[in-house]
Amino acid sequence: MKRRTLLQGAGALVAGAVAAPALVRAEAARTLRFIPQQDLVTLDPVTTFAYITRNHGYMVFDTLYGMDAAYRATPQMVEGHRVEADGRRWDLILRAGLRFHDGTPVLARDCVASLRRWAKRDPFGGSLMEATDELSAPDDRTIRFRLKHPFPLLPIALGKASVPVCAMMPERLAAIDPFQQVPELIGSGPFRFKPDERVPGDRVVYTRFEDYVPRPDGPLTWTSGPKVVHFDRVEWRVIGDTSTATSALIAGEADWQEYASHDQIALLQAAKGVSTRVLDPTGFVTMLRVNHLQPPFNNPAIRRALWGGIDQTACMQGVVGVEDPGLFHVPLGFFCPGTPMASTDGLQPLTDPRDPARVRADLKAAGYGGETVLLMVPSNSAPLLALGQVAADLLQRVGMTVEVYAVEFNAMLQRRNRKGPVSEGGWSAFVTNWSGMDWLNPAGYIALRGTGESGYAGWATTPRIESLRDAWLTAPDEAARAALCRDIQLQSMQDVPYYPLGQYLQPTAYRSRLTGILDGFPTFWNVRPA
Repeated sequence: MKRRTLLQGAGALVAGAVAAPALVRAEAARTLRFIPQQDLVTLDPVTTFAYITRNHGYMVFDTLYGMDAAYRATPQMVEGHRVEADGRRWDLILRAGLRFHDGTPVLARDCVASLRRWAKRDPFGGSLMEATDELSAPDDRTIRFRLKHPFPLLPIALGKASVPVCAMMPERLAAIDPFQQVPELIGSGPFRFKPDERVPGDRVVYTRFEDYVPRPDGPLTWTSGPKVVHFDRVEWRVIGDTSTATSALIAGEADWQEYASHDQIALLQAAKGVSTRVLDPTGFVTMLRVNHLQPPFNNPAIRRALWGGIDQTACMQGVVGVEDPGLFHVPLGFFCPGTPMASTDGLQPLTDPRDPARVRADLKAAGYGGETVLLMVPSNSAPLLALGQVAADLLQRVGMTVEVYAVEFNAMLQRRNRKGPVSEGGWSAFVTNWSGMDWLNPAGYIALRGTGESGYAGWATTPRIESLRDAWLTAPDEAARAALCRDIQLQSMQDVPYYPLGQYLQPTAYRSRLTGILDGFPTFWNVRPA
């Protein structure tokens, strides 16, 4: 080799050595590193009520309508709609130029098939289909509902941000049983899912969908408005231990931590280059769900007598600590505080001074005879473990015999399906939490349903609540709907499908160089490096 050639090669190596870090930095600048609340297990957002799958679903799939910060439906995939025949015919018109990730155009018949699949899993969607005579696609851009009676909440049903997601997918995938996951994730959302880079328990990867067409207008809040992506790549990095996740964020090894542990907020706020804030004002609403089929909670008098033993403030202090009361809200009724359907009507049994001795006497008078209350508590959730410990203490204070069954959440779900007595492997009560978005109204609110053994675990039978829900679905305006929700709350205080335990807010944490993070659950459009 000639000396000149050798020198040229050496120069290239030096240039490469200099350029490599720059390339790495450039690639990192185009990648958003996110620590999710937990691993992503279920990929199909129609088949599950898991919030982690909802967050993933909104990246890969798009919806016909979005939801803004005032809980109103806004056009998303549709450019608009026409309502005719006294509210009994709706024509939804798709925006032009929408494409799936496989390059095929989004057609109305794809959306019709997707709507039918989703409605078999979603209670709100099921109610819409019960009101529908015909759902069709008269042309490639028109989705037509012919209704048996007016259904003014149609856009809200299709655009709600609660679970499961009303995800639009190709007709061939939408034809799959909604109780089975689709074999591939082909949506029309702003990101592509990268199955070849997924490592269960470690990493989930998405890349920007270059052919995505954001809508040109609309309020840019929650799932509403233009979804403009500024990162080429989003990596979810699963870190199960919250302390390790917090350390990774502070060290700059991650850009965004979905859930900042309440006991680490002060550490994060003191860290250089880290910001914390509450994205979702609806937070998490918590409950003690009881088994209506087995003693002691199959006795409505016992259920009502226990109201005086529920201390929501103690429950929330157990979850978030007493240092920051701004991170929880009491009293919590049966709808999410601060939203249009919420009120404090009928909550006096929760807000009167607590008197355990009186409650003990009331329980005995109602027929409680010392039966064991088997309380199921998810041990792998810090908030729910704390909540369960406080709930057990409250029940014991009023004279109930309590056995705490603390197991991982999936194991709890298996036992939760058993309807027999405690002596045969059944249960009496469990603690859980829900996104406040699931408690916005009674339409898709499965814990409030009163359909007996066909309903949500606990199997409450509450015919009046069911009839009030039906009336809510067809009420003419928001004032009428709010009045019906007050009636639902009053009836729930009598029937006691469960005990609300309080609402807490969940902060998120991120590197301060990020801007454009929207309120609501984590979405990845509009986010950009400063």
